[in-house]
Amino acid sequence: MRRAAMVGVAALAIAACGGGDADPGVGAGSADDAPAVDDQGGDQGGTPSAADDRGAGADELATALTEAFSTSTVLDGETSFDGASLAGGDSVVWFWAPWCTICRAEAPEVAEVAEQFAGQVTLIGVPGRGDLDEMREFVDDTGTGSLTHVADLGGDVWSAFGVYGQPAFAFIDDDGSVDVFIGGMGGDALAERVAELVAT
Repeated sequence: MRRAAMVGVAALAIAACGGGDADPGVGAGSADDAPAVDDQGGDQGGTPSAADDRGAGADELATALTEAFSTSTVLDGETSFDGASLAGGDSVVWFWAPWCTICRAEAPEVAEVAEQFAGQVTLIGVPGRGDLDEMREFVDDTGTGSLTHVADLGGDVWSAFGVYGQPAFAFIDDDGSVDVFIGGMGGDALAERVAELVAT
């Protein structure tokens, strides 16, 4: 899996995710398929940049995350989400869409992994490609209400991480580096990957 780094606010300039009419099966694959994020914010078409090798510092990442989450809304309220809270510690961002059957199937396992690693890892959901009512219904149906879900209606968060399909996961290490995986993982694979994150 290629290491992708978010460096400064300029890294947020990559193209926004597609519309809500995408096939729910879209998203299988790895971050090698995602656009590389470099310190000029350019889309490198899958070619690793220098930023991919060096990682980003937690402070730089916090700035980028603050900007990415600035237009998002916490699903169960009117408040915004402090993206900087994901930097400086181990965090996982789960990207999902309310109509995605793969997301729906893996949702209970994602909630179980979040509970298993509570206190060690911050795990949040970032739904996109749907409306708020559909997102809230998904959370109710899947029993994932114990997680914080941050609605990304404008696609800014998805774009910042180079996520173009769902489900997807971004693993944020406490050193400020970010690994993105595009596709479903299943509970065992997710738990194994989160355990690796905690161990580094």
